[in-house]
Amino acid sequence: MTKFGVFILPNGEDPELAVAQATAADEAGLAYVGIQDHPYQRRYLDTWTLLSYLAARTERVKLLPDVINLPLRLPAVLAKSVASLDVLSGGRIELGIGAGAFWDAVAAMGGPKRTPGESVEALEEAMQIIRSFLDMDSPSVRFRGGHYTVSGAKPGPAPAHRVGLWVGAYGPRMLRLTGRRGDGWLPSVGEHYLGVGDIAARQAAIDESARRAGRDPGDIVRAANIGLDGPEDWLDGARLREFAAEHRFDVVLVAVPDDDSLEFIRRLGEETGR
Repeated sequence: MTKFGVFILPNGEDPELAVAQATAADEAGLAYVGIQDHPYQRRYLDTWTLLSYLAARTERVKLLPDVINLPLRLPAVLAKSVASLDVLSGGRIELGIGAGAFWDAVAAMGGPKRTPGESVEALEEAMQIIRSFLDMDSPSVRFRGGHYTVSGAKPGPAPAHRVGLWVGAYGPRMLRLTGRRGDGWLPSVGEHYLGVGDIAARQAAIDESARRAGRDPGDIVRAANIGLDGPEDWLDGARLREFAAEHRFDVVLVAVPDDDSLEFIRRLGEETGR
């Protein structure tokens, strides 16, 4: 059965609104709250700090960065943050992760300015490091790559559940990486993102990559952000469920509108909970 949630802004100019929206989602019985991560955006709160605060203000809803800005977050430290918050929240954290974008803004904050190829390479290295820390299969983690190195760091604490790495992917290399190493796929669907007509081909590419890696494609969660630049009538529960079923999405996160956002969230919970 498809699970539904909301995609909210970490609005630093009205911080209590983001908190109210997340707690409303929790009270409405929605399954997820996703929050974008753009540390260089001066009007935004830091996403990880906000997620940590929201974990203490909510009880049931699962939380995730949608998606985390990897170039500005060291993988080993990120893994520690993820595991810690998963423990503190009682197993309610998933990790949306991407290769990065807005490279001039990243570089302005002291981060790397990577080419598209380099960004995919760095993401795959980071995913291996993060997975090693979260799974704790070894008392120490060692990794040497072209972008990241870990030299015997001790993992811990163990997360409360197996945290999924959901990849924000669109291009062929990223889709192959998702199938090969990801626990989930997390695109945004809309006019300026992934077109509805392109979803099936992307799903098939992930399936093929997973099979080639000896994985079951059914083990990869398919999630989508919708409504970021599309029509505002996504509220209808029947339409949302139809969209999810037709395009093989296990999770649908709906962008919250500017007007009457708390009422929107309440109604979304009612519509999708039937």
